[in-house]
Amino acid sequence: MNESDQSTLVRQLSIAVFETNGRLVETGNALVRPLGLSTAWWQVLGALGYAPAPLPVAHIARNMGLTRQAVQRVVDLLAERGLVALEANPHHQRAKLIVLTEAGQEALAATERAVAPLDEALLDKIGAERLAVAIAVLREMNDALP
Repeated sequence: MNESDQSTLVRQLSIAVFETNGRLVETGNALVRPLGLSTAWWQVLGALGYAPAPLPVAHIARNMGLTRQAVQRVVDLLAERGLVALEANPHHQRAKLIVLTEAGQEALAATERAVAPLDEALLDKIGAERLAVAIAVLREMNDALP
């Protein structure tokens, strides 16, 4: 592969990630809409559900590559519906910690059940080893980005 072909690989990967993200959002919305959720809500619920400890909005945003304002809007909607609660943050007086309520945990579990068939189909088509490599590559790419 010559240098010109190599230099387009990053752009091709970026375009593939953008395309995949769009399809994931669209497919995710279709799968979780019957649960009264959206992909954005699922994203925040998942960020909280898989975090080792409660997080403030800014940390959720940074971890997910979203703006703080976008995450705040979703958190406000989730709180209105009783899926998350805001708790005092011992490290920052104004930045509340966001925690899943029991209803939020149930919503995340329902979401995971709804997407399980898609997960299995992707696993069957791509394979666990290739998925693990893809995860590693994307994490390295994330680490390399400013």
